[in-house]
Amino acid sequence: MDDKTRTEIEAAAFRALRQHLIERRPDVQNIDMMNLAGFCRNCLSRWYQEAANERGVDLSKDAAREIFYGMDYENWRNTHQTEADAAKKAAFEKAFRENVGTKAD
Repeated sequence: MDDKTRTEIEAAAFRALRQHLIERRPDVQNIDMMNLAGFCRNCLSRWYQEAANERGVDLSKDAAREIFYGMDYENWRNTHQTEADAAKKAAFEKAFRENVGTKAD
């Protein structure tokens, strides 16, 4: 497979993941994604922003989040985010400390 085709396939898979999370699974909480997979929508939007910035495209954190969430981040939080219970928060803090070595924000 040539590099152009590989890049196109990777981009298509990323778009499918984004659409899946926006359209089919907005109920999946970021903290659950973090606890199970080590990344969430915020990570994906940050990676998107970083990739854009590395290529000379000026993209803010809020703009990247809107691209990945399909709406303004605060609107998404108010519409879809639920309060995490103590066990989920503790699992997140433990995983974050083990992977990063500091307290999560």
